[in-house]
Amino acid sequence: MLHSPWWLLLILLLPVLMWRFFSGGHRDGVSFSNTDFADEMTPTLRQRLLWLPRALFLLALLFVIISLARPREGRQQTITDSEGIAIEMVVDRSGSMRALDFKIADQHVDRLTAIKNVAGKFVTGDQSLDGRMSDLIGLITFAGYADGVTPPTLDHGFLTTSLNQTEIVTERSEDGTAIGDAIALAVEKLTALDENRAEKVKSKIIILLTDGENTAGEIDPVTAAELAQTLGIKIYTIGVGTKGQAPIPVRDPFSGRQRIRMMPVNIDEVTLKKVAEVTGGKFFRAVDTNSLTEIYKEIDLLEKTKVETENFVDYRELAVQSYRSSAVYLWPTLWIALLCLTTSVVLENSWLKETA
Repeated sequence: MLHSPWWLLLILLLPVLMWRFFSGGHRDGVSFSNTDFADEMTPTLRQRLLWLPRALFLLALLFVIISLARPREGRQQTITDSEGIAIEMVVDRSGSMRALDFKIADQHVDRLTAIKNVAGKFVTGDQSLDGRMSDLIGLITFAGYADGVTPPTLDHGFLTTSLNQTEIVTERSEDGTAIGDAIALAVEKLTALDENRAEKVKSKIIILLTDGENTAGEIDPVTAAELAQTLGIKIYTIGVGTKGQAPIPVRDPFSGRQRIRMMPVNIDEVTLKKVAEVTGGKFFRAVDTNSLTEIYKEIDLLEKTKVETENFVDYRELAVQSYRSSAVYLWPTLWIALLCLTTSVVLENSWLKETA
């Protein structure tokens, strides 16, 4: 691109100069009675190139005009300053998560499958959720005990793979709902982030999904929430599942076949609300896939990642700077003009000097 293209109008003067230089015009001469002998003489190389100094002068003038127009190569660059959020997703995988009170594409699925589907979209994004590309996200699962599956990471592909591989517990000895222990472990993981970082993560949150009551573990959920509040960590709690009764698959001990039975379910909403309130978070209730999606949308809006983008163009002035691409290397246009002018002057005052 050209910064001052109007200088190119001077190129219109070049044809006039060419006419002045090469038209011949009036020259002094000597009268001969017959010039036929001149036609038989072969011009020397020097005579053939007498036009070259003037042509080089015109070429130098052309490149000077181009340099005045300031040809530039612009390279657009973008600097993105992202102030991400650290998020721990804490997911219940206790036996009660087998309840089939959620639907995906009109098919009944268990609660954990629905959570995998929506939470995965919350991380990576889809038509309804933007995704959390700039955020550190970790995964903790819990039943009778809490387990740190992945630390907070930007490798969201690995995170979602780990989430999709999470299974509901099948062993009775592992079953239970250790909500307090899971919160405490999430607090520990988020706090540890600042130990090896030059800058502290400014915002840390926990998203807790459970469908039951705290029946296992050593730490009370509210006590763990108070620890989180002390360390500046906000907790969003989501109670998952219908109230009263839910369809749960059970195996008939006599036939071995799996049957669906309506069984009583209970969510400790009081404790979950208290956990959220203590930390400045919010309690949500998800009774189906749509409401779970809407909850994640609201959290997505409440906890926006700050991303500042600055665009600027870095220009290379081709009049004084060389240009290099994969296949082309060009000198600065002023260098070319100087080379042409110097060659023109040297030739015109030496080998190609015209004698009177």
